[in-house]
Amino acid sequence: MPKNTTTSLMEVEGSGESCETPERINKIACACAVVASIISIIFGYDTGVMSGAMIFIKEDLKINDVQVEVLAGILNICALVGSLAAGRTSDYIGRRYTIVLASIIFLIGAVLMGYGPNYAVLMTGRCTAGVGVGFALMIAPVYSAEISSAKSRGRLTALPELCISLGILLGYVSNYLFGKFTLKLGWRLMLGVAGLPSIVLAFGILKMPESPRWLVMQGRLAEAKKTLLLVSNSKQEAEHRFRDILVAAGINKNCNEDVVKVSNTTRGEGVWKELFLRPTPAVRRILIAAIGIHFFEHATGIEAVVLYSPRIFKKAGIIGKDKLLLATVGVGLTKTVFICVATLFLDKAGRRRLLLTSTGAMIIALTGLGFGLTMAEQSKEKLTWALSFSIVAVYVFVAFFSIGLGPITWVYSTEIFPLKLRAQGSSIGVAVNRLMNATVSMSFISIYKAITIGGAFFMFAGIAVLAWIFFFFFLPETKGRSLEEMEMVFSKTSDASRSRNDTV
Repeated sequence: MPKNTTTSLMEVEGSGESCETPERINKIACACAVVASIISIIFGYDTGVMSGAMIFIKEDLKINDVQVEVLAGILNICALVGSLAAGRTSDYIGRRYTIVLASIIFLIGAVLMGYGPNYAVLMTGRCTAGVGVGFALMIAPVYSAEISSAKSRGRLTALPELCISLGILLGYVSNYLFGKFTLKLGWRLMLGVAGLPSIVLAFGILKMPESPRWLVMQGRLAEAKKTLLLVSNSKQEAEHRFRDILVAAGINKNCNEDVVKVSNTTRGEGVWKELFLRPTPAVRRILIAAIGIHFFEHATGIEAVVLYSPRIFKKAGIIGKDKLLLATVGVGLTKTVFICVATLFLDKAGRRRLLLTSTGAMIIALTGLGFGLTMAEQSKEKLTWALSFSIVAVYVFVAFFSIGLGPITWVYSTEIFPLKLRAQGSSIGVAVNRLMNATVSMSFISIYKAITIGGAFFMFAGIAVLAWIFFFFFLPETKGRSLEEMEMVFSKTSDASRSRNDTV
């Protein structure tokens, strides 16, 4: 009888994982996602703290603007390498041990940056931390998505982005506090303390279970089923999720073996061919969607605001290091608060609706910021209204980015890939993300010197318009769908078209 019940449940499209207690988040799944997301706090801190630390590093090490741009952007170039390596690594050693490896790499980078006697050592530490960033950005959302159910996946997979924002805020606060120390000690403390959470995470993640989907890919079915019982709200839900994963992995759904032999393709071999050389139409659309959303996340200018907010506020008319750093803290606080808001609505309002609303508001905010900065820069005297207008525009831009495009990028790109393509497919998206991040962070100073700082934000507004058009036509709704249903969502069916139209 239980077997027939499970089978009939599987036939109801989209019902699977949420058939019981749909609103309750499993405590163990939540704890797993929270612990995994600590690594994102470290990355966020490293990003946020550098915005203020650069002020002191430039003064202490006597470096020029080009060296500052390289120092800011090199982390993301190295993260690109790390993210590409992380996909294959996590398929071999598992999601959990990949997080441990990322923590160790972060720790080494933080120690080198905290020591930083000269520019070369500082760059070495920044590059090392960058590899850790690449690992972290790929593995934290993947682990969170694979451990959670369909009804809670949006909230739990958004946790890494929330933790990045919290880390950025802590980095800004660290700038303000350690900025009161001596020049040589202050910025080194800012960068060095990032190593402490890495130690906590490396030990904490070992207490967490491995991803059940990765265990199935290895043929370790008994362990996967045991983990699903821990992270599901009922035995029935665990059984249904288990059978869905078996089907996705190409294993008979009625298999009762504890350990089975799996093919190399199930283990992650030949993934690049399936992604690039011989993709199905659905996989091709999934890849385009993942690359596109990662491209536009940073092409619309968030890194320019987060990393160079002291310079932006200075151009708007704020003077004095303390005032600049305090205004920057406001950026971090705004980002964190609105990411929290986003986690509450992702599984209710849906990804698509939030994404289109967010991007539309970003277009307005970026246009306003470009106008305010242009007026402030061209005026020979201080314009209080232009200063206030620019600050409000920055906060509005950050708020709407954080309620939509920021968290949804990671939730969406992680959940849409089929099981055997997920880790390496996600790593491609992260690589594009880091490439765009590096492009913006390493070129923003040069761009605003060439076309003015107001012109730079008008440019970002134009790119945001293109982003809205892309999201409208290429990103269907995925709310409430199990991970195993995503290929169907991206197939050319009437159901896919209906889900895209009904949620606008």
